[in-house]
Amino acid sequence: MNKKEKAKLVDERLEALYPDVACALEHHDDPFRLLIMAILSAQCTDARVNLVSGPLFARFPDARSIAESREGELEELIRSVGLYNSKAKNIRRCCRTLVDEFGGEIPEAMEDLLRLGGVGRKVANLIRGDVFGLGGIVADTHCIRITNKLGLASSKDPVKVERQLEVLVPRQRQTDFCHRLVHFGRDCCIARAPRCDACVLADCCDACQKGESA
Repeated sequence: MNKKEKAKLVDERLEALYPDVACALEHHDDPFRLLIMAILSAQCTDARVNLVSGPLFARFPDARSIAESREGELEELIRSVGLYNSKAKNIRRCCRTLVDEFGGEIPEAMEDLLRLGGVGRKVANLIRGDVFGLGGIVADTHCIRITNKLGLASSKDPVKVERQLEVLVPRQRQTDFCHRLVHFGRDCCIARAPRCDACVLADCCDACQKGESA
């Protein structure tokens, strides 16, 4: 089985396991919320970001409200997510750019998204996929770890993994494929204690075939 065939098999099995997949960040179909929550999720769990999002967006519902906020107010609301000072600076830069250059709206083009504070390719692909339906590989920790174990990717570098996977997974399926990897990584292919005996991908996983449990 070549890599493209394996990717198709993995995609189909994950779809059967998670037919109604959605982003783990509870953004309520609000592009602005998704963008800010994605920035906050760096080195933080989605569950923690979901917890702070209620008070955060009650106070700051749009880019202008954050761009014009008092120093310290945003920091206090996101304190529990970790690295909150640098994240607050990035979010303010992001919102100022949105207001000044994009009329407060989330841009669609990759090059425009990458101009926003705190936005790299991972976040940009998430926005392009979930908001605009353009696909894109979201090379987060789950995606990188699991696709390396499966033998679909062969790097720990997010950009290299993105490039390796985007030719294996059809663009229209990339967004859901990556969301499913997140759920699968939490439910079964757990970093510290993978449940290989209950894994629907065990027969096509390079790590399982080699007897590697992590």
